[in-house]
Amino acid sequence: MSDESLGHGGTLIRDERVRRARRVLSEYMNTGGKRNTRQRDVIVDVFFEVGSERHLSLQELQEQVQRVEPGVGFATVYRTMKMLTDAGVAHERRFDEGTTRYELAEVGEHHDHLICIDCGHIFEFEDEVIESRQREVATRFGLEITTHRHEIYATCALGSTCERRLGVAKSA
Repeated sequence: MSDESLGHGGTLIRDERVRRARRVLSEYMNTGGKRNTRQRDVIVDVFFEVGSERHLSLQELQEQVQRVEPGVGFATVYRTMKMLTDAGVAHERRFDEGTTRYELAEVGEHHDHLICIDCGHIFEFEDEVIESRQREVATRFGLEITTHRHEIYATCALGSTCERRLGVAKSA
């Protein structure tokens, strides 16, 4: 499954997001007295590389990690991702497919998700009109939004000619 980011920009923006995430993680580990291990470092490096571009399941992350460091167990990947989530540098997402996926987080950054139910492709988008309308609705009910998650599920308008769907069918 791959993602397409509408609003995050190119490589320079991704690199800056990863640098900020590394600083936040370093502070979190120093403050919490957590130690670095070779396996943890590899998991973090792979997640920051691949997770900055798409939403990864633990299994997908473990497969990527094992290309670099064979023998890294699922439990180690799970514990490391829990630590990254606790540190605020990863977001845990559960879409309708049922699999927990992780994405690189950034303080103050917000985006919504559009998910193709045909091929599973996840699009990230930002839309100030939608955000404004949600605030208006909350205000009408006497509420102030503290956080929200907006997921839209859709079918591909390209149908059977969708390149992503064809890619899924070829790899299956």
